[in-house]
Amino acid sequence: MTALKSEIADLKSQIHFKAMIKVGITGGIGSGKSTVAKVFEVLGIPVYYADDAAKRLMNDDKELKQKIQLQFGEAVYKDGQLDRKFLADIVFNDPGKLQLLNALVHPATLQDAEKWMHQQSTPYAIKEAALIFESGAHEELDYVIGVYAPAPLRIQRAMQRDKISREEVMARMNKQIDETIKMRLCDFVITNDEQELLIPQVTALHQKLSAK
Repeated sequence: MTALKSEIADLKSQIHFKAMIKVGITGGIGSGKSTVAKVFEVLGIPVYYADDAAKRLMNDDKELKQKIQLQFGEAVYKDGQLDRKFLADIVFNDPGKLQLLNALVHPATLQDAEKWMHQQSTPYAIKEAALIFESGAHEELDYVIGVYAPAPLRIQRAMQRDKISREEVMARMNKQIDETIKMRLCDFVITNDEQELLIPQVTALHQKLSAK
């Protein structure tokens, strides 16, 4: 009887999971996609932050750690923890190495996000990630929200937030899909230009997604 109850509960979980809408939020550096995601959280919607998850997995996922060490050397970890500066110095000066790192980390993050989505019980859940299209994550999502801001504003925000130069911001922007193209690929676009009010845009979209 216990086994039967467990099987029924698992079946219900699978049915619910298929019914729940999976939504992505993306945007270029400095667009404010994390800010938008936080507003959704205030509205009671759980958010999976892909960048934070990737950092966690590179330290906690044994298989991923082994793959990273194999490709980038034992020195990439110190006392069991990833030496982020050491790794960054390697990958951001070599596009091939960056592509290799992404090829290792993205599948682990995709799998972790899918597991996380399965555990949610809201009408929809959100995955926040800069590289939703680049990583292929959009194929596992029902909708993608794009967060748009003009390039000058994005550059200013990134410089202030990360304490980096304009040249460094531009280098990061050049590694991402062109913002105009990215927004066209999205199902919905939220404008975060400090001119249009942000919260009304989010609440309207929240109502639309909840109704689905």
